[in-house]
Amino acid sequence: MFLPTLREAPAEAEVPSHKLMLRAGMIRKLASGIYSYLPLGLRVIRKVERIIREEMDRAGAQEVLLPAIQPRELWDKSGRWNVYGKELLRFKDRHDHHYCIAPTHEEVITDVVRREVRSYRQLPLILYQIQTKFRDEIRPRFGIMRGREFGMKDAYSFDADDEGAEKSYQRMYEAYCRIFKRCGLKFKVVEAETGPIGGSFSHEFMVLADTGEDAIVSCSECHYAANAEKAEVTSPDPASSLSTPLKPLEKVYTPEIKAVSEVSEFLGVFPQELVKTLIFQTDDGVVAALVRGDHEINHVKLRNFLGSHVLELADEQTIVGVTGAPVGFAGAIGLHNIRIIADNAIRGMRNFVMGANEKDFHYINVNLDRDFKVDSFGDVRMITSQDRCPKCGGLIQFFRGIEVGHVFKLGTKYSEALNATYLDKEGKERLLVMGCYGIGVGRTVAAAIEQNHDSDGIIFPITIAPFQVIILPLDMSDRMIAETAESLYKSLISKEIEVLLDDRQEWAGIKFKDGDLIGIPIRVTIGRKTLDKGSLEVTLRSKRATHLVKPHEAPSFIEELIKKEIYDQTE
Repeated sequence: MFLPTLREAPAEAEVPSHKLMLRAGMIRKLASGIYSYLPLGLRVIRKVERIIREEMDRAGAQEVLLPAIQPRELWDKSGRWNVYGKELLRFKDRHDHHYCIAPTHEEVITDVVRREVRSYRQLPLILYQIQTKFRDEIRPRFGIMRGREFGMKDAYSFDADDEGAEKSYQRMYEAYCRIFKRCGLKFKVVEAETGPIGGSFSHEFMVLADTGEDAIVSCSECHYAANAEKAEVTSPDPASSLSTPLKPLEKVYTPEIKAVSEVSEFLGVFPQELVKTLIFQTDDGVVAALVRGDHEINHVKLRNFLGSHVLELADEQTIVGVTGAPVGFAGAIGLHNIRIIADNAIRGMRNFVMGANEKDFHYINVNLDRDFKVDSFGDVRMITSQDRCPKCGGLIQFFRGIEVGHVFKLGTKYSEALNATYLDKEGKERLLVMGCYGIGVGRTVAAAIEQNHDSDGIIFPITIAPFQVIILPLDMSDRMIAETAESLYKSLISKEIEVLLDDRQEWAGIKFKDGDLIGIPIRVTIGRKTLDKGSLEVTLRSKRATHLVKPHEAPSFIEELIKKEIYDQTE
């Protein structure tokens, strides 16, 4: 077995899955964000792929394999060649033609289907593939969790109408739930942004883990859950503050005081009594966004609200040009020829603090309408633990999550761009209605390790473990031990149980450490002490529970133990 385990994790490894996959000899780094899969790692990948294929086929999807290299012309038609950003790795061939290495396959699959599907009788259709993608991440990290080259299952549905598309979406949603359950993962399904893929609606499948990159919002009383970027914030009732008398506007000296915390302390007010004015550069020029002092702007919400592809904080030169003051003193009073957007929470504020658009000065007792006008109000901030569930008003909880799957309602975004049509029952030409569905195969493995490990190593769920059983003969030079181990090995193989026999001439401690490290669910220990008493030790890695079993009964006992573990995991 090519299994180069390490005693210590390389310094570059940050999260448990990265450390343990390197130490367990599953992967090795080739370049930034690019990894080789060694035999143990590849076995786990193949296990996840098999589960995916079984559930996709069960849901009626058909497997294809699409080119990894895609011509620019298709991406120009969809409008994504320039929109996708630097993550899209572009290059030219020897004929000076432009190509990219696929980060996803919406364009290609739409091109295939538009050429072959002409009638409603050929619908619905769901096609999927498991293939290598490449996204030139600016900061690859966490091993295969956020690599540049990665394995992905992507599927695409084509339907005649929205009703059919909803059914396909639901079929994929349910298939994903079965996939991640079979992989032994604890996960939440959350509402999410569509990002560069586009479309009208999407859900992310999030594996719960403290090391997750994404914040998840979940209601403690109903089923509402969303990515923090997507989570809705209920609007306050402005009527509750209408009775507050308006105080006279006053400009106060705040020398070198810019941050909300500094201004609050200096003026003796709470952060929620301040309004921050942020200047952004967009497709349509500069805009000012207002948010309460204790809140944070949600860039995704604001970009969607503005309908802008570009949303970047303005540089210092632009801020000075717009406000007349350096960074930290911007305010809405006196801003001209600039659109002002305010978060809904601003509506009910009275007598608040705001930058005076003058160095070292702020206004106090600022009030809407009297002192400045807002062009548009909207939900443009991040949700907080003080907010309530937008659906039922229940308490909000926050979790960390790792995105392992994403399903999208694309609608006609790509079929319209690439003219993918079919003829309906009346012979009229109509656009295909699409959905797309992705699973990060390597991310699923990494997420499983994040959820299932201890100080000794990985604890693989039995359905995706590289082997189900590891046999540890403590002394292969002892004939009785060696023969018992080899006999058990052959018996388990005959039962189609995946088993690894550690027949190395190593110290028992090394074998135990490696066995725990690589995370095989069931360990059979064969030593002279127990063997003389007519027993083997069968240990369950996840529970550290050990059973003494007679050698001739061990194959059947292990077979039943595996069945029970699979049942407990998937129920």
